[in-house]
Amino acid sequence: MNLTKRPRRLRGNASIRSMVRETRVSPESLIYPVFFVEGEGIQKEIPSLPGQYHWSVDKVPTLVELCKSHGVSRLLLFGIPDHKDDHASAAYDENGIIQKAVRAIKAYDPELYVITDVCMCEYTDHGHCGILCGHEVDNDKTLEYLAKISLSHVVAGADMVAPSDMMDGRIGAIRRLLDEHGYVNTPIMSYAAKYASAFYGPFRDAAGSAPSFGDRKGYQMDPHNVKEALKECDLDVEEGADILMVKPALPYLDVLTKVADRYDLPICAYAVSGEYAMVKAAAAAGLVDEYRIMCESAISVYRAGADMLITYYALELADAMRKGDIG
Repeated sequence: MNLTKRPRRLRGNASIRSMVRETRVSPESLIYPVFFVEGEGIQKEIPSLPGQYHWSVDKVPTLVELCKSHGVSRLLLFGIPDHKDDHASAAYDENGIIQKAVRAIKAYDPELYVITDVCMCEYTDHGHCGILCGHEVDNDKTLEYLAKISLSHVVAGADMVAPSDMMDGRIGAIRRLLDEHGYVNTPIMSYAAKYASAFYGPFRDAAGSAPSFGDRKGYQMDPHNVKEALKECDLDVEEGADILMVKPALPYLDVLTKVADRYDLPICAYAVSGEYAMVKAAAAAGLVDEYRIMCESAISVYRAGADMLITYYALELADAMRKGDIG
């Protein structure tokens, strides 16, 4: 048979396959989500997220050393306060759970890169992502609080803030307040295209952030829409976002690709709690090879255009990258 073109020539062994690989990743692109709670001596597994934990601030050394042992040096922090009210006052308290966690991490290891989630749902007694006017979230009033929360995180030592609320104008409001206080070099990672997804269930259990009434479809995006995602990204870029995020990851790979093709900014994807929990459940039932599913799913996100990945599998993926199973 006279075949001059044989793609299999470049698949013959591991050495050639790794040499011609189109999608390359590294542990430096991984961001590990972490949940902090009030109290002491707490490292308690989260039932809805097997292998993930609630951490108390005094356990920061244990957490940091665990991450460093896997080569992960970038964290995304979420806080679960003891006190909740209608204005989410614990979210911007200088002694709030995130503020204390940031200071503790920076005191223990100043080089660890700390990103803080900026939202109000974990801190409000109604579970919505802003200030209510009746049963609706007041967009413009909420902006003041989101900016205040962001500033409190940066004052505590956060390297980057990541607003996840999906209020219109939030990037601009946060950028202005940070700049006014001299934090002109602090980047903002925007949850630019965040969909009203069914994949957030385990997170809401872990963070105690489920809304007490209604849903978030009035401010998170309709899963049917792609052009709207690009419009949201356009607005965030205009307002000063430094990184754009698509969330969730796997169900929105098409959106991720369109965003990556359109913008010169770094692109992040968030492999959310429901994605992680489904793989864990299927693996526990003996239905899939968890390790291979973990690797293949991550590859698909990077292949679709992500420059960085927020994932509950960050530690395991970093190990897999060093082994050459993904990289």
